[in-house]
Amino acid sequence: MQNALATDRVIDITTTGKTSGEPRRIEIWFHRVGGRFYITGRPPRPRAWYANLIANPEFTFHLKQSATADLPATARPVTDAAERERVFGGIFAQLPELSTQPDAPVELWLSQAPLVEVEFDDLERDAA
Repeated sequence: MQNALATDRVIDITTTGKTSGEPRRIEIWFHRVGGRFYITGRPPRPRAWYANLIANPEFTFHLKQSATADLPATARPVTDAAERERVFGGIFAQLPELSTQPDAPVELWLSQAPLVEVEFDDLERDAA
């Protein structure tokens, strides 16, 4: 599982619907920056997954590439401007093509893209 967290990029997440309360599963990329894990989406369009995580931060992080595992996690919205700049700087260093898209310039990512840090519930307990 640790290898998958270190090398994979595509996952599924299951959130709880903000309005419906029903489980919602989607495919999304995750990113590793400074030993931490993040999920983001292209700006500026609204994202149901982000609204769901704001309303109900507990979710399931589904590994599905080099390993298969369902990891309980909690989302922490990243709203501090300096932290967002640091995290997006790390993401853009790994995927420079994201920062050169004409319809999503860096400034738009920094100001409008949804961004959450993933805190793994079981991994936190195991490390304690």
